[in-house]
Amino acid sequence: MDEALLTDAATRNVLTPEQAWHYRVVPQHLGPEGCTLLCASGADEGVRLELEVLLGMCVTLEPAEAGVVERALATHYRRVERPGRRVDLSARTAEHLLHDLVQEARDLGSSDVHAEVYEREARVRIRIDGLLVERYRYPAADHPALVNRVKVQAGLDISEKRLPQDGRMVLDRDGRRTDVRVSVLPTLHGEKVVLRLLGQDAGDLNLGDLGMDARQLEDYRAGIARPHGLVLISGPTGSGKTTTLYATLKELNAVRRNIVTVEDPVEYTLEGINQVPLREGIGLGFTQALRSFLRQDPDVIMLGEVRDAETAQMAVRAALTGHLVLSTVHTNSAWGTVGRLMDMGVPPYLLAATLNTSVAQRLVRTLCTTCARPEPWPTGAVRPAPSEALPGTHHVPVGCPACHYTGYRGRQALYEVVAMDTDRAEQVRRGVTDDQAALAGRPVRRLADSAWALLRSGRTSLEEAHPILTSA
Repeated sequence: MDEALLTDAATRNVLTPEQAWHYRVVPQHLGPEGCTLLCASGADEGVRLELEVLLGMCVTLEPAEAGVVERALATHYRRVERPGRRVDLSARTAEHLLHDLVQEARDLGSSDVHAEVYEREARVRIRIDGLLVERYRYPAADHPALVNRVKVQAGLDISEKRLPQDGRMVLDRDGRRTDVRVSVLPTLHGEKVVLRLLGQDAGDLNLGDLGMDARQLEDYRAGIARPHGLVLISGPTGSGKTTTLYATLKELNAVRRNIVTVEDPVEYTLEGINQVPLREGIGLGFTQALRSFLRQDPDVIMLGEVRDAETAQMAVRAALTGHLVLSTVHTNSAWGTVGRLMDMGVPPYLLAATLNTSVAQRLVRTLCTTCARPEPWPTGAVRPAPSEALPGTHHVPVGCPACHYTGYRGRQALYEVVAMDTDRAEQVRRGVTDDQAALAGRPVRRLADSAWALLRSGRTSLEEAHPILTSA
């Protein structure tokens, strides 16, 4: 019976993956008279009527063995979410649960833990490869015990339940020390807690392992080898900019250099580097920290982010006075950094004199090698150029226990590196902000080129590569 299911894409696409998993049904036949669906729970009239309204056609439900339907769902529909395992908090203390959650997040390579409560149930989700995955569910009545334990550990006010609170705590288990940033937010049914895992050791970060090709790595290293100037990493939130900066600092770290950073927050610890956490509440922002840094005889300055005009102009001034300044900025492309800084009031002639290297990057999830399967290349799908030959197949995520039913395992960084030379500096001086005009005829590997190569190799899916291919 399994082989008879979903013989063509039109039949499969009658239902979205969310609908198929929600109703536990699989299309078997699609015709002018309507659709026949296999249903694990049998011919339930209420389900049939709902599906008819949902699909706008006549629906026939045929009962089938639950195992047959489950296998077909896992094979033909990517399941993004899987209900978390129910846990009994009364069987262990809130303190033990807190330590267990942080330990599990570390083991899974996660950056964030979300504990949130609703009317009847609460749940815990963990961010894995940039995607939140539900891990646990428990009764809503047990949630306050966990929230109070977090507040006690982080030094927050347990009696205050109406206002947001932020704090930090350090958890130590079996010699593993974890610095955690805590955010508590009042919601309709209680308080939501988000734990951000910090304080990781950057000792295993290496520029050569991040994903740049040989030419990009050579250009980037040439930019950071200069004694002064501005090196900027651009990209949206969660694109790996901070990791690239820390790998850069690790490569520059030497006894002969005085390196200072201001970060929000300090996500990695680096021995030999003076790291300052941002404290906006007491007036220590990026601009104030940068003023103080210039009196500390620095060789290299790292600013977590160029957020406003004042910070941008001070960063350029520091680069002009003999310092190497590293920072991040939110733009869509490497050359887009030029226009962004000009918008912040930096004169083109000063930017031309200080900008060493501009980098854009993205993180793309890579497919789980256990469950990914090939499919024919879809008609009308995006291509990087009209002359580009399309592959015959592409790989799609399915979902299995190895990837927590997301279809993906791990992420790959994609880079676009623009090294400044005399000609490009002249383009900046003339205020050229258009990528095509500035980089015409230049050997720059674009983000779309890297995304297309990753897609053709079968390491990522069309849905992951599509935003990069269409924004180029």
